[in-house]
Amino acid sequence: MAISETEKRLSPIIILALVSALVVVIALWATDKSGEAGPAHAGSVAASEEVIEWKLVTTWPKNFPGLGSAAVNLARHVEEMSAGRLKIHVYGGGEIVPSLGVFDAVSQGVADAGHGAAYYWKGKVPSSVFFTSVPFGLNAQETYGWLHYGGGLELWEEAYAPFNLIPFAGGSTGVQMAGWFNKELNTAEDLKGLKMRIPGLAGEVFKAAGGTAVNIPGGELYTSMQTGVIDALEWVGPYNDRILGFHEVAKYYYYPGWHEPGSILEFIVNKDSFEALPADLQAIVRQAARAASQDMLDEYTGRNNQALQALVNEHDVQLRRLPENVLEALWRGTRKAMDDLVARDPMAAKVYASYSEFYKGVRNYHHISEQAYYNLRDEVMGDEDY
Repeated sequence: MAISETEKRLSPIIILALVSALVVVIALWATDKSGEAGPAHAGSVAASEEVIEWKLVTTWPKNFPGLGSAAVNLARHVEEMSAGRLKIHVYGGGEIVPSLGVFDAVSQGVADAGHGAAYYWKGKVPSSVFFTSVPFGLNAQETYGWLHYGGGLELWEEAYAPFNLIPFAGGSTGVQMAGWFNKELNTAEDLKGLKMRIPGLAGEVFKAAGGTAVNIPGGELYTSMQTGVIDALEWVGPYNDRILGFHEVAKYYYYPGWHEPGSILEFIVNKDSFEALPADLQAIVRQAARAASQDMLDEYTGRNNQALQALVNEHDVQLRRLPENVLEALWRGTRKAMDDLVARDPMAAKVYASYSEFYKGVRNYHHISEQAYYNLRDEVMGDEDY
């Protein structure tokens, strides 16, 4: 068949178009194989990629200011950083499991992750108290240092390994308040017979000082105080305490927070769920936890003073410092409770050795850095505003 002049002129154009199309097809094939998304894929999940969905349960109401925001922030960070490949659905306390059932739920795979406080599980893991807060111990900044640069996180992982759990720091409230009381404290004798909601190792200390310690979820504290089930409670600090209305059921608000000087919250992840993730999603979960953890401490630092001023100036709350002899009695109780703990639990003794060594070093340095600066600021400025 003869080829017309028109066809002769069009042949190079057709060939060029076919070659261009082939190049595009090869480029797209190579992109899919390498896993590197081009501009058209940015910010969305590729059709061939699986979307993984997790359930996360917490010990507090979803979106509760401060405590509840960490899990929501984690879920948001993870979804954004993974371009939607990992979605975490957050459930508040009681929605799927009871508030104090988080540990078991994640351990057994009922949920993939959880958010709470390690010392809630001291009946199962006695050493867990070190990973929340130790009376008269490290503050938030120091505890983060011990966990991430002093071997604390590795010990935490070892303590939780028998339960198929991987822990991460999940926020901090900073130094807490000593709590709300329905009677004024003048001497250590006033602690005797007092029923107080105070969990963790501090609860053991309170019992050693003559009181009765009980562990009640946050949602039940107001009614328990109002009805006389308890005579005192500690929760967090002004930011949360004002929201829960404790000033309506208690008159005296005491400081300093001897029992929780740097309370660390926790994210726990079911080991099987975590190891099923590809390496990049595992890294995203770790880094998202670090970000959410720091954000919580920032939030409390930014909100507590405003809330305290409202409690004192608008609600006539009586702000009091614990008497020295009360603090001395609580310190003696701390020594006894700590000795008992490390004597009966080998893992607690191992963690205590690490914690104690780090404590001595960071305390020495902070004498001439953080503490020295606070003292200097007070001495030079007095009550002046900056």
